[in-house]
Amino acid sequence: MVKEVKKALVPKLRFPEFREKQDWTAMSIGRLCRIRTGKKDANEGAADGVYPFFTCAEDHIYSNSYSFDAEAILVAGNANVGQTRYYEGKFEAYQRTYVLTDFADIHVPYLYTFLSANLRPALLAQVQTSAMSYIRLPMLEEFPVAVPPSFDEQQKIADCLSSLDELIAAQGRKVEALKTYKRGLMQQLFPREGETLPRLRFPEFRDAPEWTLGKASDIVEVLQGYGFPDRLQGSKEGEFPFYKVSDISAYVDAGRSHLDGANNHISREVLMQLRAKLIPPGTTVFAKIGEAIRSNKRAITTRDCLVDNNAAGVKAIDGKAHDLFVYHLWCLVPLIEYAGGVVPAVNKSAIEQITVCYPELDEQQRIADFLCSYDLRITAESDAFEVLKTHKRGLMQQLFPSVEEA
Repeated sequence: MVKEVKKALVPKLRFPEFREKQDWTAMSIGRLCRIRTGKKDANEGAADGVYPFFTCAEDHIYSNSYSFDAEAILVAGNANVGQTRYYEGKFEAYQRTYVLTDFADIHVPYLYTFLSANLRPALLAQVQTSAMSYIRLPMLEEFPVAVPPSFDEQQKIADCLSSLDELIAAQGRKVEALKTYKRGLMQQLFPREGETLPRLRFPEFRDAPEWTLGKASDIVEVLQGYGFPDRLQGSKEGEFPFYKVSDISAYVDAGRSHLDGANNHISREVLMQLRAKLIPPGTTVFAKIGEAIRSNKRAITTRDCLVDNNAAGVKAIDGKAHDLFVYHLWCLVPLIEYAGGVVPAVNKSAIEQITVCYPELDEQQRIADFLCSYDLRITAESDAFEVLKTHKRGLMQQLFPSVEEA
């Protein structure tokens, strides 16, 4: 039988009406609910069906049968260890997913909120320490939950964080809507494949000549990445940033187009050892090998730097193109279509031969300025999105006593 822990707890931040109430207590999950495992193998999921089929790693798969009909909190047991999900109704669950039901002496939305904030990092640390790749049932049963003495306080905390979640979700939708709108504009501001006129053109250029159809090498220089030995990685100081594909992806995922920070740096002495040529500011950089090519993520350098040999860059040739026009043009180039090999890869000569269509310099500048105004909005709204998430994390740290205390 799972034992209840009796230690008193007090959060750093408590709503005024509860400050004179009893201290919190710590109770194990096994004391608060029934824990079962899913019934089916992940391969039994389907692309459509009557009931949702929850697994540790996938969304949007379904089943035509169900094993559970309840208000439940689901906990990933292996992939995405400790990640939680709330659902009420009929559903199927993967056999490595833990299903919490039949709750007692706890406000379920509060429990879900607490577990969402605390469960994954704690269990992940246990799994890594024990060299296991999954959660064992006792690990979950014994996990301590800090419980306020009344349902009213539990509900107040859950409602507060739920309203913040709604605000975060709304801000996330706003960012995605801006990105989608910008993509739609780009598809109209640039000609379709095989055409030399865009569907949407600024008034001052409607009588201008058709765009020029040529090769990438007509307007850009292709710049190569360099091997980055492990012994040189990890330096936070140095004259030159050294970007990896993961850095490019992280910036794009955060709604940013310009690389202004790096996880790795090198000195001028190391640059000479590598015999590497610096990539200048204004270069559009991207993955050139592996599945990362499919993501089509692009970023712009803001200072002299290097990229590793899994990446490459294109820099506008003076008098032929503008850097920011090239960046937006390159965002529309599906590089995977030019890749070859078992592991997708594209080399310098293949990049140089990519067909591109481009207008005169003044029209390039007008298009770049217009689209960059959207980039600024996307960056600002993405920053606001991150601020909200940071605020929530900080708020939860104060609203909940630490798991270590429990």
